[in-house]
Amino acid sequence: MKRLILIITIVGLSYVFMQSNNILNISAGVAIFLFGMLSLEEGFRSFAGGILEGVLKKFTNKQYKSILFGAITTSIMQSSSLVSIISISFISAGLISLAQGIGIIFGANIGTTTGAWLIAGFGLKVDIAKYAMPMLVFGTIFMFQSSKKAKGLGYILAGLGFLFLGIAYMKEGFDAFKASIDLTQFSVDGIKGVLLFTFIGILATVVMQSSHATLVLIITALAANQITYENALALAIGSNVGTTITAVIGSLTAGLEGKKLATAHVLFNVVTGIIAILFINQFIKVVELTAGVLHVAQDDYTLKLAIFHTYFNVLGVALMYPFISTLVTQLNKIFKKKASVGAEESDDVRFINDIALDFPDTAHKVLIKETRHLYYNAFDIISRGLSVYKEDITSGMEVDDIIALRNEPLHVDLEELYEKRIKDIYGKIINFAILAQGKFGEDVIRDIVPIKNANISIVEAIKATKHMQKNMIKYLGSNNEYIKEQYNHIRKNLIKHLRSMQVIFNSSEEDVAILLLSKLKFDAKKYDIAANKALDNLIRNNQVPYSMATSLMNDTTYAFNIASQLTEVASTLFVHQDKNLREEREALILNNADIAKMSNSATKEVAI
Repeated sequence: MKRLILIITIVGLSYVFMQSNNILNISAGVAIFLFGMLSLEEGFRSFAGGILEGVLKKFTNKQYKSILFGAITTSIMQSSSLVSIISISFISAGLISLAQGIGIIFGANIGTTTGAWLIAGFGLKVDIAKYAMPMLVFGTIFMFQSSKKAKGLGYILAGLGFLFLGIAYMKEGFDAFKASIDLTQFSVDGIKGVLLFTFIGILATVVMQSSHATLVLIITALAANQITYENALALAIGSNVGTTITAVIGSLTAGLEGKKLATAHVLFNVVTGIIAILFINQFIKVVELTAGVLHVAQDDYTLKLAIFHTYFNVLGVALMYPFISTLVTQLNKIFKKKASVGAEESDDVRFINDIALDFPDTAHKVLIKETRHLYYNAFDIISRGLSVYKEDITSGMEVDDIIALRNEPLHVDLEELYEKRIKDIYGKIINFAILAQGKFGEDVIRDIVPIKNANISIVEAIKATKHMQKNMIKYLGSNNEYIKEQYNHIRKNLIKHLRSMQVIFNSSEEDVAILLLSKLKFDAKKYDIAANKALDNLIRNNQVPYSMATSLMNDTTYAFNIASQLTEVASTLFVHQDKNLREEREALILNNADIAKMSNSATKEVAI
């Protein structure tokens, strides 16, 4: 169906182009302008990594700063769509809050008005094509350089060149129409005209995926007297509403927070559009008064359009600003977090999205969050492999009481749980990590490799649990109390291990986390040694047959692997500081003689 529509569109446009050279010029102008927007966005993306994230963290801690950030970045990038996509990516990764993201979106709507001012005040007043040519030349030179920043600069220069060239072609096309066709004969007055041309503006922006392109088309047509001033205002309102479609599309692959932000974007632009439609006559009067103060010529309708575009966007922000907290509350109610996935239900990634690959900090944050998500699923599966429930481990029950409560084996299909709740998520995480490694520099790769290894460790721990489970079920139901006691000993140690990991994850005290992490490493190293001594005694005293002894020996190794792999996961995910500094602090704080004593007191102080 899509292919058929594409063929029909190409054939239809080809016929129209053969009939009218002016339409060809206008269409070529739009195409060149859109290509310029793509080049400009590509250029800014190469500079966004690191710099933009750093600025964003510093200058969005207050609501008014978020609005200012959105306005300034959109004014520089000349793309509210790009700013919206960046915001959705950052909010999905947890770099900014929903309230901060809404502030940025509000600011982006103000920032997008600068485009109308530049086009109306500069683009149509000079021979803009003259400025386009050197930009295209220098842009192309920079694009062929090996440096990423030089390429980015090349894309920006080429993008600006194509923007200017596109405007020149559109202007030329509409000017040529004067001699043959007067498009104002299709104008519609009154509220019907406002509604009709608002809808046309929405449709044009949805098709072109750029409100800037729609505005350029409107302004060039207005400058050539091919549309009426009132109809141009309605088209501008429509372009403002239509630009939200890019954010909506971007949110489809984003997380829940990204969807909330996209909804806020749509709501703001629709409400602003409705206000502009309802009070369009009042806006026109205010614009006329402002034009007089600014000494804008009476017939300079393009600048008046820019004034109108600014007024209704600023008014929309002013009206919606006091309700940001209320909006956040309502969006949180509408988009509720999905309840914890049941053990038998399938699960999928929650944070990974294609947009996150554009920015190194976002990609890193998303990987951390998705790996934690994978660990929580693994935590549940490993718990069941030990014939207990995760709720037992996270409760305040003594470990001996848990063992007494769960003295019967749980018959759980770990392979099925792995297929439903681990395999797909793990595959997507590794794929995302590999793509990120190929896209970013060495510093980012150094951060991503340990996260990728942590995911591998999670899966290895589950595999070891699957191997151990068969005998665990068999001997927990055995009449031989000695073998049953040894498997309960394995369960106790691993329950303590999992519980310590939960304490590390939930602790806000860095020293406590480091302390418990060191204990995990220490215990994992001694785990198999202690068990083998017990095994020697069992064999020597003839308390278990050799078949049981062999099984216990193997399962002790699996338990050691589980503990070791989970310790690596904890080291990567739960201690957020430089590796060298962490090791130095561990060496200063701890020694093997007092680890157990200190960790016991720390565990009591931290609520699980």
